[in-house]
Amino acid sequence: MEKGGCVYIMTNKNRTTLYIGATVDLRRRTWQHKNKYYPRSFTARYNVDQLVYYEVFPTIGEALDREKQLKKTNRRRKERLINSLNPSWRDLWEDIQNW
Repeated sequence: MEKGGCVYIMTNKNRTTLYIGATVDLRRRTWQHKNKYYPRSFTARYNVDQLVYYEVFPTIGEALDREKQLKKTNRRRKERLINSLNPSWRDLWEDIQNW
């Protein structure tokens, strides 16, 4: 049985960089970004450590498809998507702690 998945968008303090990813464990993956678990990664190098958007899917395959779709869109569309659910661009880290 295939596990569910999430697609997510993270940014840095000044909101100059957006990162889109997909994972089966959003809490663990966000923790890794916040703690620079992979020090040479894109998110570590650009201090991308704030979770500002996520979507949950029944399968990781659907999450990966959505990730590909979002990566193809321009920044303005990504910003509109974030603003539609998180207009203050608040870090959603605390919201996912009880998953």
